[in-house]
Amino acid sequence: MIALIDYKAGNIGSVKNALERLRFDWVVASRPEEILSAEGVIFPGQGRAGAAMKELKKRGVAAIISKIKKPFLGICLGMQLLGRYSEEDKTKCIGIFKGKCRKFPPTFKIPHIGWNKVELNQGSSLTAGIPDGSYFYFAHSYYVDAAEVKIIGKTSYGFDFPSIMQKDNFFAVQFHPEKSGEAGMKLLNNFCKLCS
Repeated sequence: MIALIDYKAGNIGSVKNALERLRFDWVVASRPEEILSAEGVIFPGQGRAGAAMKELKKRGVAAIISKIKKPFLGICLGMQLLGRYSEEDKTKCIGIFKGKCRKFPPTFKIPHIGWNKVELNQGSSLTAGIPDGSYFYFAHSYYVDAAEVKIIGKTSYGFDFPSIMQKDNFFAVQFHPEKSGEAGMKLLNNFCKLCS
């Protein structure tokens, strides 16, 4: 069973639909014990950093994420909140990854929205079978400036930023795999197989 973290901000609906198409069992979870007992965890992302962290703290979820030993996938805002700090709402985040979540410069068109290419830098079980240069769907105004992580993929939008990262059992993607067609479904399928 894969737990989808519910914190009143995540894009849970489309992730549920994707897991159903892939025929993996899931549960929407907002209590720490539900999340810790799952075979894998997906942290869907949509919304603002400040409100999301407030809700995660209120539910006791922020405090237990670092204790998760099973495969974990952060998506979009779910990736950004795994860092130490976000410039959005000047928010202290969970701290799995070193580094900050920064806003794209004001000269950029934001949000960065639509399909963009991901250059795969390193092999990973998360991206097995996905061709280098595949396109994924992005919708974000902030990016992660990370340190001491394995950068699996990067994307160019004025400059290169990490779009797929890993630290230990924690994977994170800046794009929305659940909205990214065949390549996104392959990535989700790879993640779910890691959980079984």
